[in-house]
Amino acid sequence: MLRNRFIPVLLLKKHGLVKTVKFKDPKYIGDPVNAIKIFNEKEVDELVFLDITVSTENREPPYQKIAEVATECFMPFCYGGGIRDLKTIEKIFTLGAEKVALNTAAAHNIDLIQEATKCFGGQSIIVSIDVKKNLLGKYEVFILGGTKNTKLSPVDYARRLEQAGVGEIFLNSIDRDGMMEGYDIELIKTVTSVIGIPVVAVGGAGSLDDMVSAIKDGGASAAGAGSFFVFQGKHRAVLITYPDREVIEKKIRNG
Repeated sequence: MLRNRFIPVLLLKKHGLVKTVKFKDPKYIGDPVNAIKIFNEKEVDELVFLDITVSTENREPPYQKIAEVATECFMPFCYGGGIRDLKTIEKIFTLGAEKVALNTAAAHNIDLIQEATKCFGGQSIIVSIDVKKNLLGKYEVFILGGTKNTKLSPVDYARRLEQAGVGEIFLNSIDRDGMMEGYDIELIKTVTSVIGIPVVAVGGAGSLDDMVSAIKDGGASAAGAGSFFVFQGKHRAVLITYPDREVIEKKIRNG
């Protein structure tokens, strides 16, 4: 497996795949199984599936869909959305996921993170930090699909999560989501410079060069992307794809 990963991050809504812009206006892009089959053929190292409405609608995770994803996936995958307790985490692992990503529950209950890492191992417990700048340009952490401001500093929050035993952080820029204009390198650097656990940068990828920059300039361990892997051309036509492994390796090597 590549030391630095380029990870497709796929958004689920009502069992279909969607893509958002700044966490709003989800556009339907197809069936998850069809996307998985394409990524299987491309030999992608890892997939991330995030259900964007299950928490705001106070629903249980879509267990049947998770099981279907596990059946189809040839690669490890992470599921996030609606995870509130250890029982839910255990069930998702039983269905076949290798990692779970928590967001809202982690901000509400850091003890849950500590318990989860002790029960299942830190390598399988991920926390997604969704960040947006306020009017003064200060970074703040949002939860509930980007609708609620916690007023938490992403730096302070990341430190707390590391102390709680989290194995990895998904650092997502709400302002850059779906824009395909490059990552917020400043945000990535502010977090990666103060913690020792891997950070997956998400939000803004429009090219492989952007993804390399998140790693080389931002200090991320991996770069995640949604739009870059599902849209093609200036009209954003849906065409799910993934670059050849040799191209990725060359980009990282020469980045």
